[in-house]
Amino acid sequence: MFPHHREREQPIFSTRAHVFQIDPATKRNWIPASKHAVSVSFFYDANRNVYRIISVGGTKAIINCTVTPSMTFTKTSQKFGQWADSRANTVYGLGFATEQQLHQFSEKFKEVKDAARLAREKSQDKELANTALTIAAPQFSQDLSDELQSPPVMCVNGPEDKLFRSQSADITLSSEKERIKKMLSEGSICEMNLEAELFTLQDSNSKLVAALHEANANVEQWKKQLAAYQEETERLREHVADLEAHGVQGPSDLLKDELTQSLEELEALLKAKDEEIHILQSKKAEYHEMEHDRDEAIRRLREMEMRNSDLERRIQNTEQNLSNCLEERDRMDNEIQRAVEILDIKIFDLNDLRQSLVKLLEK
Repeated sequence: MFPHHREREQPIFSTRAHVFQIDPATKRNWIPASKHAVSVSFFYDANRNVYRIISVGGTKAIINCTVTPSMTFTKTSQKFGQWADSRANTVYGLGFATEQQLHQFSEKFKEVKDAARLAREKSQDKELANTALTIAAPQFSQDLSDELQSPPVMCVNGPEDKLFRSQSADITLSSEKERIKKMLSEGSICEMNLEAELFTLQDSNSKLVAALHEANANVEQWKKQLAAYQEETERLREHVADLEAHGVQGPSDLLKDELTQSLEELEALLKAKDEEIHILQSKKAEYHEMEHDRDEAIRRLREMEMRNSDLERRIQNTEQNLSNCLEERDRMDNEIQRAVEILDIKIFDLNDLRQSLVKLLEK
């Protein structure tokens, strides 16, 4: 049976890095797993109390690693680190843009590993029970499949057709159930990709909002400085014009050169401020585009949640139909068994009657 309610994994940390995997042939060389820097995120599953490291490139999961207490993240250089995943039988490497990003990822890895160790110590009995259930579930499914596909040992012409029809319906329901399970799994992967994308967009959005707030605060100050510079420029120009009109000689030439240099410096400063304002305006346009991408990701995530809910409802209906069919098959088996027993009794009575007739004929 499938759970009727599933807690989603929550992202707790995200960064960007170039992802590498160790060459399985040489165990020495690194093979790039991504053409460019991708998002690498820590996810926490509160329902199972499990931490995972996930990185998605396009529609492919580059990293899907469950953090265990035995893992260790090692810094091999100022901007590169690695860790081994025994379950995947590989070693992952991450190349960061700055040393600070490497340090943040290393600290988060250590924190998550300690949390995973505490969770394992506190819920070891629960994990053993869940492991037993997980091992038993595929065996139960296999036994059920074998039971559905095995032909009946004894049958009577009357109920035989009903029994075969019941088995055919069971097989059809099982196929439908497997198809819906596959669709639900694909939907979960897409939802996980959307959650990682949404978390990345939210992180970028918060950075852009902070930059815009700071830029808006500085723009007003720059406008005031620009107006003051323009007033100072006009005043100096008027002063130079007055000096030229009065025909001042000697030291006025030196003063004129100094004023000309000051004007050039002010004009260069004004040009630099104009370029900064233009850059901030372009960042504002990027912010609006990021807002649009975030809204689109949220919309796709909601659609995926609705699709998953519909798939879960269909799985419940399929399980109910399968249970009803199994009950109907058990009832038919009981009827067949009773019919066989009655037939055996009739055959035995006919055999006694035949022997009695033979004895009478011999006399």
